[in-house]
Amino acid sequence: ILGLALAGQAQAACYADYKAKQDDPLRLHYGVAQVPDSACDKAGAKKALAPRLAAEGWTLLNVLSVFGDEGLDERKSSAGEYFLRF
Repeated sequence: ILGLALAGQAQAACYADYKAKQDDPLRLHYGVAQVPDSACDKAGAKKALAPRLAAEGWTLLNVLSVFGDEGLDERKSSAGEYFLRF
């Protein structure tokens, strides 16, 4: 039982890359955000990210993918200032 509890704690983090927009004037951005393990699929990531982005005036357009720690480095330069911002 202890092994199961420790295995649960060792789960990798979950991230999503997404596209978002603001209107008037139109602005677009690509970003990477951490999402809860319980939201580690496209639908769950959309539910987690949409309100975070909306709070800053952004509208989530789509979630491109969800991934673990192994995908962070390759996306960091593309996300720029929106890397782990939301």
